Amino acid sequence: MKSLYILAFLFFCSTSLVAQSDIEKFPVFNECKDSAANDLEDCFYEQLYKKLKDNYKHPLESSDTSDRSVTLRFEVDRNGTFVLVRADAFEANVKNEMLKSFEQLPQIEPPTFNAVPTYMQFILSIPVPMNESGSFKIYSNSQVDDVTKESNNNTAVDSLAFAKANEEYNAIISDQYDRNQLKSDAIIPLSYQRYHRYEAAMNRIGNNAHTAVKPYTFNYVDQYFDLEAERESMLLDKQTWLGRKWSNEHFFEVAGENYWFVVDPGVDLQLGRDSREEITTYNNTRLVNVSGGIGSQITFGASVQESQARFPGYFAREVTSRAPDGGNPGIVPGRGIAEDGGENIFDYPVATGYVNYKPSKYFDLQLGHGQHFIGDGYRSLVLSDNSQPFPYFKLNAKFWKLDYTVLYTSLRDVRPEVTADDSFRTKYMTHHYLSYNVTKRLNLGFFESVLWQDDNQRGFDFNYLNPVIFYQSIELQTGSRGGNALLGFTAKYKFTDFITGYGQLTIDEFSGASVASGDGSYQNKSAYQLGVKWQNAFKVPNLMMQMEYNRVRPYTYSHNSVVLNYGNSNQALAHPWGANFYEAILIGRYTKDRWYGIAKAIYGERGYDVLSNGDNAFYGGDIYRSEDNRISDNGNELAQGNTSNFFYGHLEAGYVINPASRLKVFGQLIYRSQNPQFNNAVVQGESTMWLNVGLRTDIMNWSFDR
Repeated sequence: MKSLYILAFLFFCSTSLVAQSDIEKFPVFNECKDSAANDLEDCFYEQLYKKLKDNYKHPLESSDTSDRSVTLRFEVDRNGTFVLVRADAFEANVKNEMLKSFEQLPQIEPPTFNAVPTYMQFILSIPVPMNESGSFKIYSNSQVDDVTKESNNNTAVDSLAFAKANEEYNAIISDQYDRNQLKSDAIIPLSYQRYHRYEAAMNRIGNNAHTAVKPYTFNYVDQYFDLEAERESMLLDKQTWLGRKWSNEHFFEVAGENYWFVVDPGVDLQLGRDSREEITTYNNTRLVNVSGGIGSQITFGASVQESQARFPGYFAREVTSRAPDGGNPGIVPGRGIAEDGGENIFDYPVATGYVNYKPSKYFDLQLGHGQHFIGDGYRSLVLSDNSQPFPYFKLNAKFWKLDYTVLYTSLRDVRPEVTADDSFRTKYMTHHYLSYNVTKRLNLGFFESVLWQDDNQRGFDFNYLNPVIFYQSIELQTGSRGGNALLGFTAKYKFTDFITGYGQLTIDEFSGASVASGDGSYQNKSAYQLGVKWQNAFKVPNLMMQMEYNRVRPYTYSHNSVVLNYGNSNQALAHPWGANFYEAILIGRYTKDRWYGIAKAIYGERGYDVLSNGDNAFYGGDIYRSEDNRISDNGNELAQGNTSNFFYGHLEAGYVINPASRLKVFGQLIYRSQNPQFNNAVVQGESTMWLNVGLRTDIMNWSFDR
């Protein structure tokens, strides 16, 4: 344990108090009031130890003789109150018991300097269990550097005004970080592997959680899932600075009285092999992730990534098929425009960030550039993180049994056929989503979205700024061809604490008469989702099983004005397959301490365009084509056109190296096959086996199942 004491001293001694002098007086317990001035220090420590011991109940077995200690950093303020700054221990239960004892310390006579009440800081290492003959290890007094001594000597002789000015820099507190992020309104990066554990707790019967709108904030999740307890359970016994930073902590942690921030460098390093095309694949991402808060109302975060990658053949064709105007070779789904790195290498940057302001308990205002997801499923037919990050302003209100979200965004259409004056076309979207917990088991959600293009110098249309209006009526007033509105519903039902059913219904256009007649009208543009999640499946703790079915009719999300499709930068805003398909998904996720495993199987049938033998008609799958080129008004069927079966299998296992930065090491095996009727530039019959291993900071999802 000596190394722990030395480490604590080196870390804290720069702010430790100076030796007691003739004008400096220690704080005084009632039992010490009759002590001589020279004995006040010893009496203080004796009484402090006694009172901590009297209230401390050691939680470990008495037969456990391992050396243990609790390090307390605290101050006695000008009112004589004990104020905790930080507590550290190897076991969470030992730390908690010591904190309970510390909280029972009485208010005492404050310390003084030149007969004026002041404050003193203390750093104590307390061996546990505590006993009658025990004592502290004290870090203070004589081990102070010359700069601090000189500053305090100046304080004694300078005027009060100058003394305060001289001490301003030294008084800045920056080492009080105590997992502030877990108690803040900072955003939890959107990751399937992280979020499924939170939802297991948030979907318990009787709570008032709303789980559809993602990403979540730490404060919101912590109401239902103990984030600090989870982090404590994953801590490793690391005493060196490098060991703690690699295994337990953020790389850089700063916190003071009303602020905090953390900085984590990160990577996404992958190396793999596409057996079908005999391609060695890799991804080389270097990133920096920042999160912080100022006061109790402002939080912020940002990440910057720079990447180069060579993907397996099928995914590389997905990238190049979305090539933007201007000569760049493609767009990496969920990431952004890629430059040509030579030898089938894509060079792509990603930047995200936000500032969140919480003016009251019920409201959040957020300005940022990032991704969003609405739904309880693996896929979303409303809004997903399939598209690259985009600028947005978000308003959220939570009160009573309601959760209401309004999203204002700016999107891009980057195709050569719509580019004007070498500039990408701009379109805007406003989205409303109302979630209502009808009962302790049933949740219903209602949403509407409208997209409009920046034509006739229209810009951001203030008709859509109202956060509570119905967009369908506004669309009629502003010209229905100038906007594209979607409506829909979501639902969730908690059958038990561990089994939850969910669904979505999206309506792009709807003709009741056509539905009744079953004539297959192209106007029946709709999609639905049904799914179920089973937590602690088969009574295995932390095993989650999920089944999901998605069905999207032809021409859904497309529009007669091709700019107004439900997409952004050649990527779908909802399901990555676009439209004209059905799919069935089975997923298993297991977590044990820092280990995790994933098994996923997807089977579906997709309808592509034929694009051969003179057949260039639009069959309803590619949302970026105009429905004016549809194959037929009636008689449209699911997966029509160039029909292809699709199968995707995914096995992954990994270990979380650092739960604070979410650095993990993993290996995955992916099998993908499809068999279209016609091979063309968009789709080819192929079966791919891809083995991939990596070291990754988990702050964004990868979606290779497309």
